[in-house]
Amino acid sequence: MFNTTAWNRIRYGLYAPVYDLVAERAFRGARRTALGQVTWQPGMRVLLVGAGTGLDLPWLPRDVELHATDLSPAMVSRLGQRAEALGRDVQAGVMDAERLDYPDDHFDVVVMHLILAVMPAPARGLTEARRVLKPEGQLCVMDKFQADDRPAGLARRGLNAFTSAIATDITRQARPLLEAAGFVIEQDTPVMMGSLFRALLARRAKGE
Repeated sequence: MFNTTAWNRIRYGLYAPVYDLVAERAFRGARRTALGQVTWQPGMRVLLVGAGTGLDLPWLPRDVELHATDLSPAMVSRLGQRAEALGRDVQAGVMDAERLDYPDDHFDVVVMHLILAVMPAPARGLTEARRVLKPEGQLCVMDKFQADDRPAGLARRGLNAFTSAIATDITRQARPLLEAAGFVIEQDTPVMMGSLFRALLARRAKGE
């Protein structure tokens, strides 16, 4: 199995110089829609998990406190450059999304764009997101997902052995993942390629 943390760190370090050419224009509208579903308030503490080169930064309010993490040092370096160019103060660092170095109940908003379909153990990543999110906080997800009402077929699972090694998992289902991690989905909006890419807004389930 090639979808490991070590392999992801290597390959995204290699992708970093050309990542914006592939992902900036293609996902611009989807990012704006996803972030537009969040109920923003001045002074919120916000965490971008798997922030990449910082392509979400232009679409975030300027009156919030921004933190960002990524597994790849090369991505974090480019994020820092983008933040400086935009005049944004971002506390960014290299970090594994499955082992976040933040205290419990720390953030008002956690953003996970194009990471749940990439990380080796998305359930652990969501558990960490829930841990660092305040009880009334918001989780903003945008990614590609298999339909919730049916699992991936044999052909899709076979293709996934290839796509998960070089790009992304194409068999993961949003609702089962988020609900199993203790989230309640409040908004679920198709944003690209029919319903393949979806923007979801969720909160911690009561008692979680």
